[in-house]
Amino acid sequence: MIVSPASSRKSGFTLLELVLSVLLLTILVGMVFGTARNSLALGNKVVESQNEEMLHQAFFELLNQRFSSLPGNTRFDLKSEDSGGKYLSYLTLQNVPLGFTWGGQNRIAKTVQLSTVRKRTGYLDIVLSYYENEILEGSESTEQSTETIDTEPFAQVVLLEDVAYFEWRVLDGNTLEWEYDWEIEGRLPIKIELVLAFGAQGEELRHIFWLPSKQNPEVLMRQMTQSAQRGTQSTDDGNTP
Repeated sequence: MIVSPASSRKSGFTLLELVLSVLLLTILVGMVFGTARNSLALGNKVVESQNEEMLHQAFFELLNQRFSSLPGNTRFDLKSEDSGGKYLSYLTLQNVPLGFTWGGQNRIAKTVQLSTVRKRTGYLDIVLSYYENEILEGSESTEQSTETIDTEPFAQVVLLEDVAYFEWRVLDGNTLEWEYDWEIEGRLPIKIELVLAFGAQGEELRHIFWLPSKQNPEVLMRQMTQSAQRGTQSTDDGNTP
């Protein structure tokens, strides 16, 4: 049986057809891998964004718990300073005893301080420091010998990193004016505002914390003692002939 040239061409593939098929297959594989790579990068970005949001939310919840549970005799001290276009702040809470385990030992912190630390990159780290003693000026421990009182923190935790700016201001309940520094002993501000942003293009975050009015336990005990003494004196005077 004799096969014509036309039937031979129909039964096989030419070199050009093979090259085109391989090229088309390469393009399809590249498109599939490119789509998969973009989907993976998008998924990682979404997960990273969710993790950052969870971290930020946990930070605000920590502050809210701290501020809402402050005892009435808390000494609240806020200092801010301009450091080359960056505002550094030191928020100190004294008479807020906290017990926890650090380095395998049970420790009690009488003072906690939330401070901003400037990095070489220009961004800020937010550091929470724990002190075993009172560190604010005018406290009983600071009036003692510095040789027996340790004013260095025994524990420090970096809560946030690469913060573009981190600024506080507080509302005075008497004057209803916002202040950037607070060192009034005996009372607390009624509201605290925190404004911060992360990185160069970070979105600005603003949060308000309310400080509930609480009775100072030291003042309450003094009033109760004085009331009891007056009651005893009145009873003694009534029994006197």
